Formats: sequence, C-alpha cells, structure tokens
Amino acid sequence: MVFLLILLLADWPQFLGPERNGTYDGPPIRGDAPKLVWQTGVGAGFAGPVVVGERLIVFHRKEDREIVEALERKTGESVWRHDYSTSYRDDFGFDEGPRSVPVVAKGVVYTFGAQGVLSAVELETGRALWSVDTRKRFRVVKGFFGAAGSPVVEDGRLLLNVGGRDAGLAAFDAATGEVLWTAGKDEASYSSPVMASFAGKTLALFFTRDGLVAVDPATGEEKHRLQWHSRSRASVNAASPLVVGDVVFLSASYGTGAIALAVESGGLETLWSGDESLSNHYATSVHRDGILYGFHGRQEYTQSFRAVELRTGKVRWSEDGFGAGTVTLAGDRLVIVHESGELIIARAESDSFRPISRAQLIPGVIRAYPALSDAILYVRNSGTLAAFDLDDGR
Repeated sequence: MVFLLILLLADWPQFLGPERNGTYDGPPIRGDAPKLVWQTGVGAGFAGPVVVGERLIVFHRKEDREIVEALERKTGESVWRHDYSTSYRDDFGFDEGPRSVPVVAKGVVYTFGAQGVLSAVELETGRALWSVDTRKRFRVVKGFFGAAGSPVVEDGRLLLNVGGRDAGLAAFDAATGEVLWTAGKDEASYSSPVMASFAGKTLALFFTRDGLVAVDPATGEEKHRLQWHSRSRASVNAASPLVVGDVVFLSASYGTGAIALAVESGGLETLWSGDESLSNHYATSVHRDGILYGFHGRQEYTQSFRAVELRTGKVRWSEDGFGAGTVTLAGDRLVIVHESGELIIARAESDSFRPISRAQLIPGVIRAYPALSDAILYVRNSGTLAAFDLDDGR
C-alpha cells in the first residue's frame, strides 16, 4: 500500500497534473541548481509530456507523422511508438506539431492531434485501440492554430470541446471511442476542460471560445453558462478554468480579463471581474492560500507575473516586464519555466516576489507545459526533451 501511494504521488498523468490545477504533491523541491538527468531529441509540437509509473509519454511530430511515444522515465530511452499520418499546416508559420497534452487513465493513453484526430493506445505496448477523426465526424472548421484542448477522462468517458458544426461538446466511451452524447454548438477554444464538484454534484467545466459551459458529464445536460470572451473574433480563450472550493476563476487576454464566480444552486455569482488584475494569455494560473499566481497580459507584449487575491481581484504584487512562460505550484514554491528556457523557483508568498534560484534549462522557445514527477522536471521545446532533478538532497 505504501508503494502504491508513492507511485500515485509521482504520477503527472494529464495536463496541469493529477488534479488539473497545476499543483504538484510529491517529494519536496529544494530550490538549488537543477541537475540534468537526461535529454533526447523529439519532433515538433507544443504538447507537454506526461508521466505514469515508469513511463513518460511525449506527443510530437516528425515529417508527416504525429507520434505518440513512450520513454523510460529514468533514462529517456524509447520503449514504443505509435504514429499516423497528418497533413496539418499552420496558417501563421508556427510549429506544426500537436498542441494537446496527452491524458493517461486506466492503462490507456489518449491524444488529440492538431488536425483533430482523437486516439487511444495501450500504455504498456502502444497498441492502437481506437481513433476518431473529429474534424470529419463533427464538421469542425479549422481554428487559427489547430486543435489544442486536452480531453479529460471521467467515469469511463472522454470529454472534449470538439467545436464542430454538428457538436460543440462531446463525450466518448473511453474504451471504444463511441460517441455517448453531444451538446451545443460552442466553437472550440484552446482551453482544456476540468472536472469539479459543487454541493456534491460533479460537473464538467469547459471554457469554450464563447465562455464557460458547465454540464453534467453523464448526459451533457447544461447546468451553467456564462459568456466570457473578447469582442475580437481573432481571440480565443486558452487558459483552463481554475476551481478553488466553490469558486471558478476564468481568465483570458485580448481585452477580456478575468472573472471569479461563486457556484451556487441558483446559478453563478460574480465576485469580481475586470482586465486589470490577471489576464492569462495562454498559461493557467495556480492558487495557494487565497492567492492566485500567474501571468498577466499578452505574450508578445512582455507579460507581468503577479500575485492576486482570488476573492477580490486585488493585485498584491507585480513583476513587470517578466515575459511569458508557465507556472506550477510545488508546496510553497512556484516552479516557473520561462519561454526562454530559464527555470525560476520562487516562494509562493503574497507580500512580494522572492526568487530562490534561476537556471537555464534548454534553449527557447518553450511553450509546452512541463511535467513534474518525483521532483523531476520534464521540459521540451520543438527539438529537445530533457529531465532535470530538482531535489538537491537526493
């Protein structure tokens, strides 16, 4: 039982970690200079890695193939790979690899490619189980940067914002790929759905292109809806909903801003909203002791990094000109991976920004979310995947 508990704590099986809130709950992060454990070459893509047991899963692209590959977590050696053809082209000249982080549940790896191919393979062997071309199945119109939201698995269902003319949201049988239900016409965003419970009832929360949609995961029945998006059709919501108790925090860029909502039996109560506190362009914020930590502003306009009160929106401190990146919460520490490839470990404190250490990991540009498992940080760019030990006492 002890071994099983340790193994579960070490896993980082999906986007934003075990609870989809960017929080790591494993061996402590020491904060000294990280030690390179291994590195290996990978193909194109913005999809971050995931870790389950002794396997690390990376989703990338080489030439005209999207590749799901399993590596040995401790060495980076390839164990198996599954690939299929893709003709995705980025209309703006960006990386043409997959954007969506894989999710692993009950021995199955699920991936969602840039062209909308939803696939399932065995974790141990890489054997293909099923595949659905959501673009064709639901008549999906190509988005600005392809399909990017990571699906979520709940009670044998795989839930996804497909954004098609024939369905906005969809649930698939996790074992077979059969469509279980569809709901609405919401266009797809780049945000990944999360599961949450309010007053004993489980809901699936989607931050679609139009705003928040909360549905019953078993039926797709809509429970709550809030329009929250930019007036510009050139903008797309990207950060995932962050749930803290009965509060849902949403944030977007392009003049949209953030909103904190209390979920009640009668609906949604706005605690605060505005574009001056914490506008997340693509990186989801994290929460500790009533304080949000995250990136504010447009990625291309040199973002700030801030601490903001969850229930009021009050800015406690702001590091201006910080630049873009991602943030993970590890105990009382913030693990920040800058787009430049710099790692910054700082204290998660509400009175001021207090870096503990800085180190260059791999060359930028890093836009993929890292995985943090057993105090090992796994980071990738569009050519390299590397593992760094953050436990200097090991």
